[in-house]
Amino acid sequence: MRKEMTGQEKRRNAEKPGGARAGGMQRGKTYDMVYIAFFTVLITVCSWISIPAAIPFTLQTFGVFLAVSVLGGKRGTAAVSVYVLLGAIGVPVFSEFTGGIGIILGNTGGYIVGFIVAALAMWLMEAVWGGRSWVRALSMVLGLLLCYAFGTVWFMLVYMRANGAVSLMTVLGWCVFPFVIPDAVKIVLALTVSSMLRKPLAAVTGAR
Repeated sequence: MRKEMTGQEKRRNAEKPGGARAGGMQRGKTYDMVYIAFFTVLITVCSWISIPAAIPFTLQTFGVFLAVSVLGGKRGTAAVSVYVLLGAIGVPVFSEFTGGIGIILGNTGGYIVGFIVAALAMWLMEAVWGGRSWVRALSMVLGLLLCYAFGTVWFMLVYMRANGAVSLMTVLGWCVFPFVIPDAVKIVLALTVSSMLRKPLAAVTGAR
């Protein structure tokens, strides 16, 4: 009898407006965690995929832009941040199945941390101008430029500490110029795929 009454009480509470709202919020948080986890895995897989070229590159940037564009700024930034954090603690989520704080603190670690900077910039633009296609396209370009800037400054500081002076143009020639065209292609792909996914997933993810 006690169990039956408890079950009835739970059902009555769920039917109350406050109970329904609480249940909806809990489900929303659970769904958010699932979406964030899924796109964290997606970014990881994109990081492992190496495209053969004169200078090989990965789909890492594509995964970052797709996550923020599909999930929205808040959850997308969370997915990117979880990805970087997992790599920092040693999970092999970075390119060539690497991981560890040594990668972050190394010459090119600033470009990885720069993914968070890029995601935050996309989140800010979404908050100000909404999620229209032109806003997402512009936010990806801005995010990429900020990632380049942050990573290049980081590279120069770390490199010069260990090896002496190096010019800005030299570092750009090593770390930025060879990847501009591949990254532009990844932006186009991320914008195209996210435009296809946002509408059908909007009711599920809550993205606008």
